[in-house]
Amino acid sequence: MNAKVFTRSAVAIAVAVALSAGYVAGRRDVPAPQVITPAQAAMMPAEAAAKTGIPDFSGLVETYGPAVVNISAKHVVKQTAMRSGPQQLPIDPSDPFYQFFKHFYGGMPGGGDDGGQSDSPSTSLGSGFIISPDGYILTNAHVVDGANVVTVKLTDKREYKAKVVGADKQSDVAVLKIDAKDLPTVKIGDPHQSKVGQWVVAIGSPYGFDNTVTSGIISAKSRSLPDENYTPFIQTDVPVNPGNSGGPLFNLQGEVIGINSMIYSQTGGFQGLSFAIPIDEAMKVKDELVKTGHVSRGRLGVAVQSMNQTLADSFGMDKPHGALVSSVDVGGPAAKAGLKPGDVILAVNGQQVGDSSDLPSMIAGLKPGTKADIQLWRDKTTKTVSATIGSFSDTKVASNDGQNAQMQGRLGVAVRPLTPDEKSNASLDHGLMVEQAGGAAENAGIQPGDVILAVNGRPVSSADQLKQMVAQAGNSIALLIQRDNAQIFVPVDLG
Repeated sequence: MNAKVFTRSAVAIAVAVALSAGYVAGRRDVPAPQVITPAQAAMMPAEAAAKTGIPDFSGLVETYGPAVVNISAKHVVKQTAMRSGPQQLPIDPSDPFYQFFKHFYGGMPGGGDDGGQSDSPSTSLGSGFIISPDGYILTNAHVVDGANVVTVKLTDKREYKAKVVGADKQSDVAVLKIDAKDLPTVKIGDPHQSKVGQWVVAIGSPYGFDNTVTSGIISAKSRSLPDENYTPFIQTDVPVNPGNSGGPLFNLQGEVIGINSMIYSQTGGFQGLSFAIPIDEAMKVKDELVKTGHVSRGRLGVAVQSMNQTLADSFGMDKPHGALVSSVDVGGPAAKAGLKPGDVILAVNGQQVGDSSDLPSMIAGLKPGTKADIQLWRDKTTKTVSATIGSFSDTKVASNDGQNAQMQGRLGVAVRPLTPDEKSNASLDHGLMVEQAGGAAENAGIQPGDVILAVNGRPVSSADQLKQMVAQAGNSIALLIQRDNAQIFVPVDLG
């Protein structure tokens, strides 16, 4: 799909100025401004262009463009060809159809008479940028995933075979090394200093077109994406297409603040949403890959979800903030520290958790084995617990809970106890199976097959207990439910 192109025409500028001039000239005591012709507008100096609010990127590109490289990653699969012969055919040589089958099998891949090996190559293209004069390069892990031949091409047409120093799929960051000296490099910036609405520039090789420059603005920061739990992405509207992956995202100071990683698209082409890995996160990964060849991450052992106003009201909070714990891994660091579903994590080591998307990267950045002070909200008050951070490589075992039956009028559900098999299969020891859902529960998204585990963070074991909890609640409650082996709090408006 062709990228959407925004054209800023000097002719359009001139026409707009001319129209304005005609209007102003018609008023008394107001001198008419000078009309700028299209030719004059095209020859405006960079300083004059900057006054219009449109920055000039040429200096940035001239200075740092040579440090952006094109990456070709070749995946070569060796296939051993089979020797043809009577013993390989499915019929006896005396069969009338033997010659037909021999001809048929001989024309199949691996069925020729020459034997030996054949190559089946496939190539992916991407971008990268040089971070040190001796040849270290950053790119995306998915650009070089599975490749056994990686070629780096510079803007001056020099080409080098690159070694993959390390690749981390969790962060989608990879480090390459080429054997060269005195190479041009980029300048690393601080993405935390960037602001939504600021101009940014991408340089890369979309569809193989080397050193293509595109620009836009930062649309959002700390954006979490499905299945991307540990990266607070920078969202931009910079046109990014296949081949841009791994290229740098610059601010107007010429500093790299991110690695262009992915787009959100229904067509495979740019549609206004592109995402970059913050460069500080990438540099942490780079340091570990260069030093040890792998990345270690901290693990707390909880599943969390975002807060909203209804959930905040249910837990007695004045406003929605923090990360709501929906499940705790059995025997994990959080369980050992005493965390439980319904807790709202407010801060880690004094660093505020504004939203659930903040927590994974915070915990992942802690070294396994270190202590972390976790401030949380429980029973309408704050408390602090200390947890020993585990390793992300630890086996994850989810803990859950389930039991009783009846139609709850105010809530609008019919529930029953779990059978022994249901408890065993779901690893539950308390809770109620939803058989019917209507009214407030149905409006909140509760559906048959859900297991209600807790109300406002308090475990529920019987239909009578559920009825009592609902009767004593205010205008809203938070139900902890299990659905498809996952736990989540669902806010229910009872008003």
